[in-house]
Amino acid sequence: MSRRVEGPFGLEWNFDVHLKTICILALALLVAGCGGGRKTEELLGSAVMSVPVTEIAGNHSIFIATTRKPSDDPNKVFDGERSATLNYARVNVTVPGTHTTGQIERRSRGKSNDPTKYFMASEVVGYDTQPKFASALSTDIAARGDRVMVFVHGYNTGFDDAVYRLTQIVHDSGYPGTPVLFSWASGAKTTDYVYDKESASAARDQLEVTLRMLAQTGARRIDIVAHSMGTWVTMETLRQLAITGDRDLGGKLGDVVLASPDIDVDVFKSQMRRYGKPNKPFILLLSDDDRALRLSGLIAGARPRVGDYKDAADLASYGVTVVDLSKVKGSDSFNHTKFADNPALVKMIGQRLREDDGFASDRDVTDRISLLGQ
Repeated sequence: MSRRVEGPFGLEWNFDVHLKTICILALALLVAGCGGGRKTEELLGSAVMSVPVTEIAGNHSIFIATTRKPSDDPNKVFDGERSATLNYARVNVTVPGTHTTGQIERRSRGKSNDPTKYFMASEVVGYDTQPKFASALSTDIAARGDRVMVFVHGYNTGFDDAVYRLTQIVHDSGYPGTPVLFSWASGAKTTDYVYDKESASAARDQLEVTLRMLAQTGARRIDIVAHSMGTWVTMETLRQLAITGDRDLGGKLGDVVLASPDIDVDVFKSQMRRYGKPNKPFILLLSDDDRALRLSGLIAGARPRVGDYKDAADLASYGVTVVDLSKVKGSDSFNHTKFADNPALVKMIGQRLREDDGFASDRDVTDRISLLGQ
């Protein structure tokens, strides 16, 4: 039998219902989240060991546009506090020769900065104005075939985690273009879900600024890969672009990959109605065993999230290609990062992004990604 008690302001509460809600929220706060449940840590440490180049699998330059504030600790570079303006940087990251596809080999506390064993950021260059950043981007884009991939990370992601995740995606997928990390101000704490959602919302205009800037740097094609709560920022920004009449960035928008979208289904449909059917269908990577999104749905009043929605045909009617990854094995316990940590999948996504000769080849690669989930 439900118990009713007098709550604040003399209001009567259903005790059992509210106890259940509290338990759900408490459970949700235990979720490791998109960044592995780690606070932002040092991206730069003490001097990196000098090793033979043959023991390094790759060296990648990651360009950064972020709504995070610069950290008081220069080794962390940026923290989880919100900045009113965009900040810009470039980070050089090496991938160890012992790297396993789908993994991010991180140094544990007390371990040496050994680039033969761990992902290592060796240099950070800051840009104090947008024109300086755009100039550096233009040079890199021209040298890499006029292609750009923008990665928008998800909830509970420290700056260091975001940098290393994009590096891993670029390396494992074989993406040949210029990688750009759009990093919004996640608090990088499991208890900061609401803070992160507000930070994501506050970053919408700045992502629009970033995409428009990229469209003016000489890029011929701009691909977007967004994960979890990052898909919310992305969809809101695309919606804004549509309202201004420039929904495809002057024809430069390429693939839009939405992995494990942490968006209410009805909200997503509303966003797609405003955007209209894309010229090139967006790719939705869903999985009904995504435990992180299941908890997110409970927090949102037991409403389904796009990332674990079971009616693919319903979503497909809005002009998106739905890929069900429910049968694909993930390496994290919450099945929330399959797009990046499943070796076969991340390589196929890379092949899709590399295709540049029309819809026929794109369709072939997407079909093979879909078959992976069967």
